[in-house]
Amino acid sequence: MFRFAHSLILVSTLLLFTATHAMAMVQVHVSPGGKDDNPGTLEAPLATLERVRNLLRETRKAHPETFSEGATVWIHDGVYELSSPLVLLEEDGGGKEGPIGYRAAPGESPELIGGRVLLPEGFVPVTDTFLLDRIDPAVREEIRVVDLYGMGIQNLGEFPDSYNTPPALPELFFKGKRMTLARWPNGAEWATVAGVVDSGPAPWRNHASEDTGTFEYSGDRPTRWTSAPAVWLYGYWCFDWASETIRVKSIDTEQHRLSLLKPHVYGIGSGNPAERRYCALNLLEELDAPGEYYIDREQGRLYFWPPAPITTGDAVLSVMKDPVIQIKDASHIHLQGITISCCAGSAIRVESGNEVVVRSCIVRNTGLDGIIVQEGNTHLVEACDIFETGTGGLVIGGGDRKTLTSCGHEAVNNDIWNVGRRKRTHAYNVHISGVGMRLAHNRIHHAPHQAIGLGGNDHVIEYNEIFDICQESDDCGAFYMGRNPSERGSLLRYNFWRDTGGPRSHGSCAVYFDDGSGGQTVYGNVFLRAAGGNFGAVFVHGGHNNRVYNNIFIDCKAAMRQVRWDDERWKEWVQGDLWKQWLTQDVDITQPPYTERYPELKGFFEFNGEKRTNFTERNVAVRCPMLLDGDWEENDNFVTDTDPGFVDAAAMNFQLREDAEVFRKIPGFEAIPFNRIGMKRESPESMPSL
Repeated sequence: MFRFAHSLILVSTLLLFTATHAMAMVQVHVSPGGKDDNPGTLEAPLATLERVRNLLRETRKAHPETFSEGATVWIHDGVYELSSPLVLLEEDGGGKEGPIGYRAAPGESPELIGGRVLLPEGFVPVTDTFLLDRIDPAVREEIRVVDLYGMGIQNLGEFPDSYNTPPALPELFFKGKRMTLARWPNGAEWATVAGVVDSGPAPWRNHASEDTGTFEYSGDRPTRWTSAPAVWLYGYWCFDWASETIRVKSIDTEQHRLSLLKPHVYGIGSGNPAERRYCALNLLEELDAPGEYYIDREQGRLYFWPPAPITTGDAVLSVMKDPVIQIKDASHIHLQGITISCCAGSAIRVESGNEVVVRSCIVRNTGLDGIIVQEGNTHLVEACDIFETGTGGLVIGGGDRKTLTSCGHEAVNNDIWNVGRRKRTHAYNVHISGVGMRLAHNRIHHAPHQAIGLGGNDHVIEYNEIFDICQESDDCGAFYMGRNPSERGSLLRYNFWRDTGGPRSHGSCAVYFDDGSGGQTVYGNVFLRAAGGNFGAVFVHGGHNNRVYNNIFIDCKAAMRQVRWDDERWKEWVQGDLWKQWLTQDVDITQPPYTERYPELKGFFEFNGEKRTNFTERNVAVRCPMLLDGDWEENDNFVTDTDPGFVDAAAMNFQLREDAEVFRKIPGFEAIPFNRIGMKRESPESMPSL
């Protein structure tokens, strides 16, 4: 009876609103300063989003007619410290003409956190002599400790013995920034493997071993770790595209050897002459720089060197492992203008349903991915800022690959950067899978490894600006797809790719079709300083039937390169169990709709001595020492060392003038709409209302 009474109050408010407005909808207000026994009006808001959701359910059940125009939840300024996720199910959805909106109040910036605020008075000096002995004497007075168990924070999780993708574990944030798990060497430096004693098993090169991996180290630093309860090493153990965290089994200080508890999948340094690099993590003995912290999971204590005095609200420990907002099987729900941060897991997960919109939200400081969209139809992520994520930025998938049915999801006008803070390889700014998605007008930048990972069919990647990618890794591309030739039909057009690659030497590129990937189109792109090492800006490894045309390459070491697979290697993959699974069981490329959508797949498993090639035509290469390398069928490409007619190359305006030399040298070259590339956000006032 109590809850129903509040529903009646809400409906009375609605009726008053209806009498004075042409279009009415249910409106509820929530504020950190509110109370959950309030009616949810502007003057008397609710306190929690969970209560808001429940009140909407109760009101809809009692008076379903009031929801014909939908509902808006106005979220007011302040920090909402959530103890459990906001879960929205099918019953919480709206209609096409009346969506349910969870929206920041006009001019306000509410923030939802999946963590606990640690009060300043909880941080005290370390007095335990045993623990002080583990801390560098030079910094002991700087370190503060807080009793997490005493605050009721119990579930601190555990480090697995080895992992590539990290689990959802608590992290410390201070003044809105992620702090550093105590490590050696400090900062962005690395230690290097002095010598490999035993790589451990490496099945990929037919190397067997009973050892799990042992290597020699330089210097005496690991001597400090012998009293630590456990030591984990994060490293690029074999290849610069495969990082992993592995627990140490033993430290031999006499022979200067470290042995790993679990083998790395490729073995330590196996077959790779480059220096292998690593760092040690979560050691109290290495808490020796401002901003570093260490969590003692056995005693439930956090040790921290504050980089500045701690005031109320400064220190937050992320604890929520599930996504902060979960939308499952619901349709026509809109999220707008909300900041979500400081969570151990992901910020938002949308699963199934139709036409869910996430617009103008800020997602930052997550332990795992930022926003996840899976299944359903025509979901939209628009004008969001996603940054400082533990793993990926935006993960989006849907559609049916067996029937090649599109999902129609879109990601438009988002700014996504500084991803992969806990997973340095294969944590993409954007990862797409399934069928029929559009990624457009996004700014995608600053990533240690690859920016856009693609799987599936018939996607469109257009009008995006992608830069400062592959900064820490190697053998990688700003865009990457590979290993599955059934994944084809995607179009990359009108994108601006620039400044890919870091200090590693093997190779980096803008667009990477790896391990037999084929059937894609690269059209109308501009590439600037987008090739490093042995790669071209567009690099094809083993695949064929890729078409690269009407692009502009500027200051690239090579515009296009291909490493061709000979017949023996191609047969090895075609006849292997992996491709049989992917190409004939997960989907069947020998039958419609694949043979109808992609006629070139007919005869894929036959070997008639036919040439497997890629196609390039009508491209412009400016100051590129090499246009092509490998087996390409080419026509009408233009190579020059001078400006071919850009509007203002010095200001990175690569729009072509109407009198550009390109149009004379390549009849039929189509002007690239360079001035339309990148984010094109509208002002908040002109954004569509919910």
